[in-house]
Amino acid sequence: MSLPALLRAGLVLACALILQACGTPYATVKNPRGQDVMLLGYDPVAYFTAGTPTRGNKDITSTLPDRTYYFANAENKRAFDANPARYEPQYGGFCSSGAAYAIKLGSDPTAWEIYQGRLFIFGDILGHEAWKLDRDWNIKHADQVWPGMREAGWRGQSLSSYASKVPWYKSGQDIRAEYAKKYPGKPWPAYDVGSMSQNLFSKQPGWRAAEGHSQPALGYPD
Repeated sequence: MSLPALLRAGLVLACALILQACGTPYATVKNPRGQDVMLLGYDPVAYFTAGTPTRGNKDITSTLPDRTYYFANAENKRAFDANPARYEPQYGGFCSSGAAYAIKLGSDPTAWEIYQGRLFIFGDILGHEAWKLDRDWNIKHADQVWPGMREAGWRGQSLSSYASKVPWYKSGQDIRAEYAKKYPGKPWPAYDVGSMSQNLFSKQPGWRAAEGHSQPALGYPD
């Protein structure tokens, strides 16, 4: 690695250390009452019972350390309270595709899948498509790194992983090549993921879904 590249990597790592405590450990956004809300206020139980993303009620909630969930009804809240691990999204609600690379970015409650009884959330349609290329490969690697990054602030964790990539890292070009091989003639979905500064510094997790960046706006939880 050249000296300029080493200096850049060192700068990113230094920033990561500074920002490690910045950003919540879960993919949450603040509501007007200062609560850190998961899934932009969508009901985690409804994915299993209704089979569709369902907006929760701000008056029916459950709070765990560093995160609060909204529910569509009292029955769903009771089910969650009895067994939160059964219904919580994997990897803190961050994009499950990114989690395989030890990255904590993105969270769109309308980009989801239940696989082997577990709820997986994605940052957008691109993350979901990349993950579906090999579900088991992605889950294996995300499960491997998640315990070590669970409590890390999402900004610092993501910066660290960009600076020092996991050994099994695949670039966007690699993933698109796999997609083209698996789906000959099918175009890679068009989607604007926003800038690095937006995703890492100026916006909250799930901002693209909330604000309608390249997709319908869901809004922030009230």
